[in-house]
Amino acid sequence: MGEAHAFYEFAMVLALASALGLIGLFLKQPLVVAFIATGIIVGPDVLNLVTEAEAVDLLAEIGIAALLFLVGLKLDVHIVRKLGAVSVATGLGQVTFTAVFGFLICLMLGLDLVTSIYIGVALTFSSTIIIVKLLSDKREVDSLHGRIAIGFLIVQDIVVVLAMITLSTIGVGVGGSQAGLGIGGVLGAGLLFVGVVALFIRYVAEPLMSRIARMPELLVTFAIAWAVLFAAICDWIGLGKELGGLLAGVSLATTSYREAIASRLSSMRDFLLLFFFINLGMGLSLSALSDQLPAAVVLSLFVLIGNPLIVMAIMGYMGYRKRTGVLAGVTVAQISEFSLIFMAMGVTLGHVFDAAVGLVTLVGLVTITLSTYMILYSQTIYGWIEPWISVFERANPHREDHSESSKSASYDIILFGLGRYGTQLSRVMHDAGAKVLGVDFDPEAVAAWRRNGLPGLYGDAADPEFVIGLPLARARWLIIATPHIGPSVTHEDARLILMEEARKAGFTGRVAIRGHGAEDKAMLEKAGADLVLDPFADAAVRAGEIVGFCREEVRQGGDIKGDDVKAPEVPA
Repeated sequence: MGEAHAFYEFAMVLALASALGLIGLFLKQPLVVAFIATGIIVGPDVLNLVTEAEAVDLLAEIGIAALLFLVGLKLDVHIVRKLGAVSVATGLGQVTFTAVFGFLICLMLGLDLVTSIYIGVALTFSSTIIIVKLLSDKREVDSLHGRIAIGFLIVQDIVVVLAMITLSTIGVGVGGSQAGLGIGGVLGAGLLFVGVVALFIRYVAEPLMSRIARMPELLVTFAIAWAVLFAAICDWIGLGKELGGLLAGVSLATTSYREAIASRLSSMRDFLLLFFFINLGMGLSLSALSDQLPAAVVLSLFVLIGNPLIVMAIMGYMGYRKRTGVLAGVTVAQISEFSLIFMAMGVTLGHVFDAAVGLVTLVGLVTITLSTYMILYSQTIYGWIEPWISVFERANPHREDHSESSKSASYDIILFGLGRYGTQLSRVMHDAGAKVLGVDFDPEAVAAWRRNGLPGLYGDAADPEFVIGLPLARARWLIIATPHIGPSVTHEDARLILMEEARKAGFTGRVAIRGHGAEDKAMLEKAGADLVLDPFADAAVRAGEIVGFCREEVRQGGDIKGDDVKAPEVPA
């Protein structure tokens, strides 16, 4: 009967988590908020639905092992070389600033020294999962601020790893070794295990994974088993499960199959982490949380305001525009799941009490909830605060040089969007004799464009200051070739914003916009677009014309090649 009772409990917990997740989806909130809320509701202070807490604990530990396995899996030894100077400087600057001032604020709030150190460090971590998801929803992953944000998130991940390794080292012998080893024995066994892992990486990892990859459905099972096995070994030695999960990921990080493993394991990780957050919520005392509310408000304001400000200050000093600093800065206005895991490790080691975990969890709920809206509506926030943040921009923001020579020249066409469609379209126009200026918000796309000897600018269509500075006076066409798939999360269409700002800046030419389907075309034409380009429909019509011409040639005994089809003339 006990097993059946546990099954019913899990059914109710999963149903409630799904229901709260749907509400969170409607409110545009990450699932972590819904999952912690689920734990609070099913916990002893509200419904007290869960009596089989041991099962939840076990799944939570497996979830942590899977999460840290994925972190280790992405720790390529050459990763620091690939990071730009701004990512390293911003990441380290933000971590240092938040840790130091967070520690001082905790001391002023009356917390003891060790707890203040733990909370100060915990406040430095931002949620990579949440930030990448929101940037992807806004299609800003490839933007300049998106690339910078992801770069300093990688720096934060490295700091997370170092912090957890430090904690594991400090905790050697504190919880005892299941193998019966003393401190010296634990350190010796740990070094031996690391040596075995190094040999595995050098001689075994790639051949083993190449065999397992022949059966892709085995990858997830192997990855979970590998993470849990390493966690169990390190826990048995006395190094802790967290370090084991990290080492498991590192042991496979150099293989050519790490991306396949990561992509297949991410959904399983999210499911298992559900139980970590539920377990965390179940352990929160509502009465204790009410007592911690003033401290949580102070620390939340520090994270929501202080973290973006330090990012803006560092980026401004390095020569970036204030707008880029704001858009990158708001991404770090929250703490992450690693903050909670870090605090849980402190409880395990006996360094901090459960009340400290509750305080950080409350800060997490507040900052994750509010920062989600800050990221989604970052463009609007910038518009509000722009008049008061000039101090965060140099007189000459040289890192975002928009090439004044390109701006002062005269062009027939200004083309926004240098992806595959925009690039092919520009070639047709260029071959027809038009002078085309290419613009994109992806700095790498602009660099590739310029390497082909073509004039190009980095710029964001939603930035009015940039649009005003474009050479619009003599341009005949403004072509917006950027894709727009469905409504944006902020209900703003960057294509329409760009057309409106160009008209405000004095552009009197014609506007062509890339659309998708009849409904989108009708909306764009109603908004004032002179021409709507539909890549799939236009290509189908053109292909039909070519095929029909080919058939006529065949009937006449002739032959035709793709090169014989002439590019269309530039419309007047």
